[in-house]
Amino acid sequence: MVGPSSSNGRVLCTGGMGYIGSHTIVMLLEAGYDCAIVDNLSNSSAEVLNRLKTITGVDVPFFNADVGDANAMEKLFRDEHFDCVIHFAAFKAVGESVEKPLMYYRNNIGGTINMLETMMRHSCKKVVFSSSATVYQASEKPLTEDWPLGPINPYGQTKRMMEQILEDCCVADKEMKVELLRASRAVVRYFNPVGAHPSGLIGEAPSGYPNNLMPFIQQVGIGRRPHLNVFGNDYDTRDGTGVRDYIHVMDLADAHVKAVTYLLRDDIHGAHIHNLGTGNG
Repeated sequence: MVGPSSSNGRVLCTGGMGYIGSHTIVMLLEAGYDCAIVDNLSNSSAEVLNRLKTITGVDVPFFNADVGDANAMEKLFRDEHFDCVIHFAAFKAVGESVEKPLMYYRNNIGGTINMLETMMRHSCKKVVFSSSATVYQASEKPLTEDWPLGPINPYGQTKRMMEQILEDCCVADKEMKVELLRASRAVVRYFNPVGAHPSGLIGEAPSGYPNNLMPFIQQVGIGRRPHLNVFGNDYDTRDGTGVRDYIHVMDLADAHVKAVTYLLRDDIHGAHIHNLGTGNG
């Protein structure tokens, strides 16, 4: 069994083999944290581990498991010590969530509940939760953290429900910190991540149909797709096409590291919410 770390702390990243998770692992290690990953590789590749080692020189402990598997998570927390969890693991395709809502509710919410129950049994009460701007009502104005909530698809609904679960856990257990921070929990709502690590070894490489613009552009660039479709020509924008707020994935990863550092302070209590974006399209 691994005891309490002598580093800045030991952080478990669920879904840590994915796009945002892998970049966060790199920045956590650079910040002096020990890390471990639990991921079922449903939308990522085991090759990421080799690339993380090339970038960081560290063999990051990897556990091939689903956060919804109660036995696997219990064994993980029984055998390992963690000071904080960053919860990335979730299905995330908006369109697919409309077609398969029950799959999204079962996976995203069920997995989160199982993870939290396991954490509580092992007195791990600090969580950084990666939420999404899809929890908000639609708006043409810049969104602030107090903007009314109103998700319009099952994916956004699952993210909002997961936020609510974290908030309720903080109310029930005064040791919890949600940044939404008291299990310490931090909820960060972000917009559209883009970019890659400067090495080029890790980046956004979905195993299935892309959900974001940049993978489509990359696939056209390497000849995997013949062209890029641009939808819409009558939006209230400069050229009539859609506009998105993009945030570089390294900035996003840095924000997760800062959230962990914040949660590990002794004087932090409760749940705190932060939007992560640039404010510009």
